[in-house]
Amino acid sequence: MKGTLLVNLGSPESPEPKDVKKYLGEFLMDERVIDVPLWARTLLVKGIILNTRPKTSAKAYKKIWWENGSPLIVLSEQLQEKVQEQLEFPVALAMRYGSMTIKKGLQELVDKGCDEVFLIPLYPQFAMATTETILVLAEEIRSEFFPQLKIESLKPFYNNPDYISVLANSIKEDLKDKEYEHLLFSYHGIPERHIRKSDITKSHCKIDGSCCETASKAHEFCYRHQCKEVTRLVGEYLKLEPDTYSTSFQSRLGFDPWLQPYTDRTIERLGKKGVKTMAIATPAFVSDCLETLEEIAMEGEEIFHEVGGKDFTTIPCLNANEAWVALLAKWIKEWSKATVEV
Repeated sequence: MKGTLLVNLGSPESPEPKDVKKYLGEFLMDERVIDVPLWARTLLVKGIILNTRPKTSAKAYKKIWWENGSPLIVLSEQLQEKVQEQLEFPVALAMRYGSMTIKKGLQELVDKGCDEVFLIPLYPQFAMATTETILVLAEEIRSEFFPQLKIESLKPFYNNPDYISVLANSIKEDLKDKEYEHLLFSYHGIPERHIRKSDITKSHCKIDGSCCETASKAHEFCYRHQCKEVTRLVGEYLKLEPDTYSTSFQSRLGFDPWLQPYTDRTIERLGKKGVKTMAIATPAFVSDCLETLEEIAMEGEEIFHEVGGKDFTTIPCLNANEAWVALLAKWIKEWSKATVEV
C-alpha cells in the first residue's frame, strides 16, 4: 500500500527556555545546518549558543505561541488533515527536529500497511539545511529500521507552474484591498559557503550579479537561484513593475557571510528611501512560524516604522490554503499513478 509523509522543520515542545534549548541543540548540531567540524560545532553550539540564545529565543516564541501549541505544528497538522481528506491512502506528518520524528512518521505509515512512501519535504527550494538533511536522515532511518520500505521524494517545486500559480494568487488575494509601494520577497538566509558546497559543477556559483541568471546544472541545487526564480516567476505572473518588488534574505546567524541583501537592512533602506507602504511575502516557508510571525511581522514592522514607514503588510504563508492543499493532493495522486504504471 502507498502512503505519504509530509515533513516540515519542527518546533520546541513549549516556549520555555529548557524546551527551546533542547530543540536548538538538535537543530544547530545538525552538520548540514552548521557545517563545520564536529569539535568546532560542539564548541560553538554547546559552549556558546546554548548558554545564551535559548532565553532570547524563548521570549520570541512566547510572542507567537498559540493556545493550542506551536503555530508551525498546528498549521502543519491542519495541512496534513486537509490533504488526507482528498486521498484514499494514509498521509502522515513528521518534523526534522523535535518529538514528531521522521522515524515516528514512517512507523505510522508502516503500521497502516504501507510499503511505498512518497516523502514530501515542505520546502519549495533545495538547501543543505532543509531538503537535503531530511532526505539523508530519512534514508538512514529506512535503511536501519524499515529496509523493505520503498521511499521516493518530491523534488524542489520552486519553479513548478502550478505552485507559482497557487503562490501568486494567494499573494494577490491577500493584497487585493491593500495599497503598497513595494513588495519584498524575504527568504530564510543561509551561509554563502552552502551555495558553493551544493554546486555540482564546482565552478559556476560565484554569488555575483550573473551566475543565478546564467543557465547551469548547478541551479538544480542552488538555493539562491531557486529563491530568485520564485520572485521572478511570481513577479511575471502578477505583472509587477520591476522596481516595485525585490528579494532579500533573513535570519542570519554568526559572523560568516550570508546571502544578501539582508531583509532587516532592506526594510530599513526602503523606509529611509521614502517608501511608506510595503508588503512582505516569505516563500521559503509553506507554514507560518517564528521567522514569519515574529521576525518579519513584529521585528520587521518595528524597523519599518522606526525609519518613517507607515503601513506594513505581512502576507501569510500558504498554510492550509485550499488551492495549496489541492495541489499537494494532485502531486501525490500523480506519484501514485506513475508508480502503478511502472
